[in-house]
Amino acid sequence: MRGILKKRLAALGLALTMAVSLAVPAMATEVKRAPASEARQKSAQTAVGYAMQYGGAIGASYALWEDGVFTISGEQINTPASLKDSHMAMLGAVGGGLYGIGSVSKMYTTAAVMKLVEAGKVKLDSPVTAYLKDFKMADSRYTKITVRMLLNHSSGLMGTSSTNAFLFNDDDQQATDELLERLSTQKLKAAPGAFSAYCNDGFTLAQLVVEAVSGKDFMDYVRSALLTPVGLANTYAPSDGDEVLNRLALTCTADAQQRLLPKDTIGIVGTGGLYATAEDLAAFGGAFTGTSMLSASSTSAMASPEYDRGIWPDEPLGMVSYGLGWDAVEFWPFEQNGIQCLVKGGDTLRYHAALLVLPEYNMAAALLTSGGVSVYNELAAAQMLADALEAKGIKLDRSEPALPTASPATMPASLVGESGYYGTTTQQLKVTISADGKLTLHQMSMAGIPDQTLTYYSDGSFRDSTGAAAVKLVKESNGSTYFYQRSYAPLPNLGVLSTSDYLLVKMPENKVSAETQAAWDKLATVSAVPLAEKYSSQLYLALSDASSAAQVTSALAAGVEYVPGYVGGERIVSPTELLYGLPIGRDAGTVTVDGNLLWINGAPYQTENSLKNISTKSGAYSTIQSTGYARWYKVGAAAGKTMAVIFPEDAGFYVYNGDGTLAASSLLWGDTSVKLPEGGMIVFAGDSGARFQINFAS
Repeated sequence: MRGILKKRLAALGLALTMAVSLAVPAMATEVKRAPASEARQKSAQTAVGYAMQYGGAIGASYALWEDGVFTISGEQINTPASLKDSHMAMLGAVGGGLYGIGSVSKMYTTAAVMKLVEAGKVKLDSPVTAYLKDFKMADSRYTKITVRMLLNHSSGLMGTSSTNAFLFNDDDQQATDELLERLSTQKLKAAPGAFSAYCNDGFTLAQLVVEAVSGKDFMDYVRSALLTPVGLANTYAPSDGDEVLNRLALTCTADAQQRLLPKDTIGIVGTGGLYATAEDLAAFGGAFTGTSMLSASSTSAMASPEYDRGIWPDEPLGMVSYGLGWDAVEFWPFEQNGIQCLVKGGDTLRYHAALLVLPEYNMAAALLTSGGVSVYNELAAAQMLADALEAKGIKLDRSEPALPTASPATMPASLVGESGYYGTTTQQLKVTISADGKLTLHQMSMAGIPDQTLTYYSDGSFRDSTGAAAVKLVKESNGSTYFYQRSYAPLPNLGVLSTSDYLLVKMPENKVSAETQAAWDKLATVSAVPLAEKYSSQLYLALSDASSAAQVTSALAAGVEYVPGYVGGERIVSPTELLYGLPIGRDAGTVTVDGNLLWINGAPYQTENSLKNISTKSGAYSTIQSTGYARWYKVGAAAGKTMAVIFPEDAGFYVYNGDGTLAASSLLWGDTSVKLPEGGMIVFAGDSGARFQINFAS
């Protein structure tokens, strides 16, 4: 949980102990079914099993929709360690088949916008300000952001304003309600339309556009305009109540104990908060192959290569090629066979989803998992679709793609001048190019990785001795030099992970005074803790997951080096301000220092070295002040004592071990007392005025 820039929490893959797997029928309303052959059923189960194994999932639900008929539908369960030898072991299978679909929710938001476009109430290329009068930013360029740019990730917004967006068993929508206020103090990372980089805030804005234009609550509009016409009765939001939440598949912690967790509730519904059964999701995907939900012109527009409107590699596509809403409008192995495949993946901290659609063949596949990784789900869904095509007599070339044939060659001398620092939000490299055609990569943001040397080849790329990846340095139309990588990594029994992306960009020199650099070098050794997260926030557990699994990239981790004038990918503006401005990357932002407070994208954090030790005096208490900020303490001399806490409703506490892992939680496990660990920390969170009564015993 350490590190002030451990703020970009990627969806954490759950490292789970795999147990016996069983397949059970998926629960669904009455639908048309024509089960596929036994061989195809077995192939689907195998692909799903490998997706679960690679991603560490404990539960999966999947469905294949073919021209209005479900030909494959099932569930697979890997019993969590905490439920083995328990009567609860089957709950994952009989919990109602409902899963969080994460960012696949963006497709419902996109479809809702397109429905308003069809009604003449929204124009894709009109500015967002035409529909949201209160939308303002601390950057004059914001008025150029169009509705289209929200849907193709090219708005230039920093990325994700996620304070209190990821919650447990709490349908609070404040993360959506407060977005305009948060954006009002933010700047853009790039000119609107310059390039596409994944952006969650864009879709929350799109949700607000839907509500403003339709005059309805988002889910009310989605149901009336999309779900009901298509006959989808098993798609929900957290606000639909306990009856829905109780149908959710189980989730558990990422450690070896695999303890059960409360319900996953996401407060940015149009961005990542919907739930669905696999069959409902597959049928939703199937609606994009016809006109029951949207017109042919709308679905065609959504499937167009929107990525190509801005800066994008002039190379074969990888696994990302944005449409409107879609992550990809081409996908292996269909692209190489002249077949379009539309793809959308989704990851919350607990659930992972994939939706794939073959528009010209009226097919859609969905795979939902508890734990896991959406990319693996996508590859498994692709196998189901490929099998379905071949069952129709459509032979596919499923051979693994390879780099183009090339041989070592003499390098143009001009490339030596492209040596320098390259970076993005989460990674920075020092690239050194020598006249003999050698390119050396030195990892700065990831300590302990040895330098790698590549050789220049006749196709203009640099490659290592294995030939597994090719790198090019490409001067783009905006004058920046991009670090392009193309690679193919086969996953046995599942598919191929393909990369064909601009990963990094050459970082402009940023000269700062010695005093300013020294101030940030000092701050880079300091840790900080979040203050504005609710007691129900998943961030408190995610911080522990990050500490135990060491999976969060931090610009402040031990052994990390810094590009002069930068902290991570953010440019040093002054002794108290960092600002991201590289023309690449997602989830960027600003950091401002105010004494012992750090403001990260407008959210407050407190430096750990300014925290006080918890008082062990008789009758001690802690009260949430008028700011509503969480109260953090060091364990200090209270280590070894048992702390008992009495607290009000809608409040809670967490205790962390000295290594940052979670020792106790009132919300997650009902703890009311805990033996305090050496070197640990305590946080009390609740509404303003909430009072925590604390008692200690040796």
